[in-house]
Amino acid sequence: MAESDFGIFLMTAPGFEPVLHEEVRGKGFKQPRIVPGGVVIRGGWPEVWRANLWVRGAGRVLARVDAFRATHFAQLDALARKVDWASVLRADVPFSVEASCAGSKLYHSGAVAERVRKAIEAVVGAPYSEEAGVVVRARVEKDVCTLSLDTSGELLHKRGYKEAVNKAPMRETMASLFLRQCGFDGNEPLLDPMCGSGTFVIEAAEMAARLNPGRARHFAFEQFANFDAEAWEKMRAVKSRRETDLRFHGSDRDAGAVAMSQANAERAGVGGMTVFRQAAVSDIEPPEGPKGLVILNPPYGTRIGDKKALIPLYRALGQVLKSRFSGWRVGIVTAEGMLAQATGLPFLPPGPPVPHGGIRVTLYRTAALG
Repeated sequence: MAESDFGIFLMTAPGFEPVLHEEVRGKGFKQPRIVPGGVVIRGGWPEVWRANLWVRGAGRVLARVDAFRATHFAQLDALARKVDWASVLRADVPFSVEASCAGSKLYHSGAVAERVRKAIEAVVGAPYSEEAGVVVRARVEKDVCTLSLDTSGELLHKRGYKEAVNKAPMRETMASLFLRQCGFDGNEPLLDPMCGSGTFVIEAAEMAARLNPGRARHFAFEQFANFDAEAWEKMRAVKSRRETDLRFHGSDRDAGAVAMSQANAERAGVGGMTVFRQAAVSDIEPPEGPKGLVILNPPYGTRIGDKKALIPLYRALGQVLKSRFSGWRVGIVTAEGMLAQATGLPFLPPGPPVPHGGIRVTLYRTAALG
């Protein structure tokens, strides 16, 4: 594994690859290209750290350690032992191995994981543990075995500030990609009239303030053999925050959701940029100032409520938005096209559905309302 030029895979939900690519390219990473399930860039360990610290839409960041062709287990065993594991793994830090196989002579993922595990134990002497924070991933596809390190640890939507969530929460990574799909870049106000635990509002405020999404958490790479704590602290210490007069609004009919959102926003350091209040959908009004984006993830009957019973809610939402929010754009995330159409809003052609908690959801968005 070259220290300064290897493949770095930024993972996302299938369907979001072009949106993540746009973000990664905009943040100055080298040679980003779309692959199934994410975006690959080239770089070294500073780029790995930066991707974890900076990129809002990635779920994990994997660093490619090696790749080779293997069609039988003796070959896999021999080649896995030639990998320079000691340059990245510490003898005193436990590790685990996860494997997957597709279209290959080596089709038993458990046996692949066992061979890679034994190779690492032989080369480094590190202890194996199923619960380890350091995870080696082996993917055998069309007889090519790719070995990667999960550099993130916990999934990257865990920003480090959200103690409380409501039912059917949306991941922060997904919320940021939906915001980007709506053309949101932090330079306009935003309203989520069904804010739940405040995810859309807090992500929008962080984007406006240019706050690094990974600023408040730890990563698996901090336990690697080549980790440079001093260089990492310098990178983290760079102040990216900018001031803005814009405000980001959330409302919900549930007082508990409003309190939860306020507490989450305070912990995220954007309490002064966010405004939450208790209100039914029928009571929402556009905040004073410039026009912006209304975005929400309403119930869609798959897990909460019955689909047909939700039609009046969507219809009322559409009427309020059409009558009061002229000049604003709208984004609605739902699993049911029928419910989106019940709003009567003039939606643009939707993008692909994306997986969310075991179901597939679609973003329905409008241009500025007339």
